[in-house]
Amino acid sequence: MQIATLKQMAGERAVKLAAAPGLIIGLGTGSTAVHAVHKIGQLWQAGALPGIVGIPTSEATAREAASWGIPLGTLDEFPVVDVTIDGADEVDPQFNLIKGLGGALLREKIVAAASRRMIVVADDRKQVDLLGTRAPVPVEVVPFAARPCTLYLQSLGARVTRRLTETERPFITDENNIILDCYFDGIPDPTGLAQAIRQQPGVVEHGLFLGLATDVVLAAPDGVKVLSRNTPTTSV
Repeated sequence: MQIATLKQMAGERAVKLAAAPGLIIGLGTGSTAVHAVHKIGQLWQAGALPGIVGIPTSEATAREAASWGIPLGTLDEFPVVDVTIDGADEVDPQFNLIKGLGGALLREKIVAAASRRMIVVADDRKQVDLLGTRAPVPVEVVPFAARPCTLYLQSLGARVTRRLTETERPFITDENNIILDCYFDGIPDPTGLAQAIRQQPGVVEHGLFLGLATDVVLAAPDGVKVLSRNTPTTSV
């Protein structure tokens, strides 16, 4: 089964699991979360989700949601989000995540922290026993601090690369910052690393999402697995 199909299965299953009329819904960013946005848009257009408001986690998601006519709001208007559906680059057994390969980690974390419930959608390749074994930890940094932040992150044991666009220009986030991708040979203490990264002036946010996810929807060729805090279930 193609990866794109698995991603669609995960995104649509999460919408079925959590979307309901009248909810404030955080709309995630990335190649899996976009399928959830599409499904919400379809249900909205069909009249099945009256009264919802979407809180997009990036400008790209805002444009996608608007193309479906999904009503959008801000955290100024709706400071508490009922549920957020978003992707992840890694998920460990404790529901800790690495996020940010899509470049929207700052807004994603802000929305996740404002949410009563965060549902992570992914294909089963993203499930790991130890964070940092497949994906780098993205760190959003003020451009002025690029060099000292790079040296500091290297002192923490990371191999650091500045993210570039397809045209080899520095990748710029929605908040006009840069991203340093930090490669580790596994992260045995994600809480300690998260605290250490934040100590460096110039660091805006990092892609370690710890204690935020409440549910994980993993799509595999043999079905979709829903993990909800110690209660796994499986469905097609």
